Amino acid sequence: MSPRIRGLRTCRAWLQARPQASDAALALALLLVGLPQLYLEDLPRGLNGHYADTDPWHLLLVVATTMALAFRRTRPLAALLVIAAGELVITGAGYPPTVPDLVAFLVAIYSVAAHRGLAVGAVGGLVALTVLNAVLLAFPADIGLINYMTNNALVVGVWVLGRNLRLRRAYFTELEDRAARLERARGTDARAARVEERSRIARELHDVVAHHVSVMTVQAGAARRIMDRHPAGAREAMTTIEEVGRTALSEMRRIVGVLRTERDAETAGAELAPQPGLGDLGELLDHVRETGLSVQLWIEGEARTPSPGVDVAAFRLIQEALTNTLKHAGPQARAWVRLHYTDGDLTVEIEDDGRGTATIIADNGDNPGHGLVGMYERVALYGGELRIGPRVGGGFGVRARFPLEA
Repeated sequence: MSPRIRGLRTCRAWLQARPQASDAALALALLLVGLPQLYLEDLPRGLNGHYADTDPWHLLLVVATTMALAFRRTRPLAALLVIAAGELVITGAGYPPTVPDLVAFLVAIYSVAAHRGLAVGAVGGLVALTVLNAVLLAFPADIGLINYMTNNALVVGVWVLGRNLRLRRAYFTELEDRAARLERARGTDARAARVEERSRIARELHDVVAHHVSVMTVQAGAARRIMDRHPAGAREAMTTIEEVGRTALSEMRRIVGVLRTERDAETAGAELAPQPGLGDLGELLDHVRETGLSVQLWIEGEARTPSPGVDVAAFRLIQEALTNTLKHAGPQARAWVRLHYTDGDLTVEIEDDGRGTATIIADNGDNPGHGLVGMYERVALYGGELRIGPRVGGGFGVRARFPLEA
């Protein structure tokens, strides 16, 4: 950005922050342009005998009337009254009209209509019409009906212009306020979706931890019974308790992380069914195929057992992605599920050849977009990575990478 443009922007920002200063600058510009008229312009022939000669009093009246524009936005009605009074004094003293005070009169009419309500604006318009007609009646020559109507129409037109601009400004302000309210509502809705999803994840992790604690209890009881007659078996049971305890503590930390945000009180009656995992993937795909969606499954690499939480999260991710495909991909769509195992990671890919971005903007009235929020929450909880978006060539894809040992 050049220094000149930067300086212009700085000056503009300074004037916008100080409306009275910018209005005073407008008044000074009018005076610089119009004051030479008092001494350089000859009046039309035949009217010289009807106007008083320009003197310091005339100059002072023009300057005072024009400089009242400095208050056209802060006190528009007062500025209009001062300018109107100045016009009446100039006309009554027999001085000729000048460009600065006439333009200031029109600008003041516009300002009172644009910056004040209808009641104040109507009062300003009536005052302006009254002063205009008084000046026209006191004009030293016959101006004719056409000129009389034209001047009145000009004043009314300037007032209507100011009023329309005020209404338009209020309309745009209302649109901005509505957009801000919608943005806040969307943020609240997303936060509620995250809280709901975190609560569901916490319940699932609670079941996982409860299972581990049950295993520890059983192993501890077995070790106590065989400790005397089978020390090796007791040591093996204690080793199992240690491993299961570490896993339970890890899952417990995740529960605490999920519940760091506020959540609504849960209804009584917890779900007692065991949480599904990748071992139940075949049953899920069979159920999806029964709905008419063609689904294929590929497993690449040597299948490894992930941690219980990752197992549940991967299953839920596939379930949510296929649900979105059923809802939004279309009746002729096909889907593919890929599980790729490496030494330390599990990559899950769910793709379809349906309508693509319709899955993202899902707007069926039932918490649109909450499923995607849940996907991000689940994957982030276990330190994974998630990519969601349209496929090249059409369709939609979800790709997540989970560490096998989170």
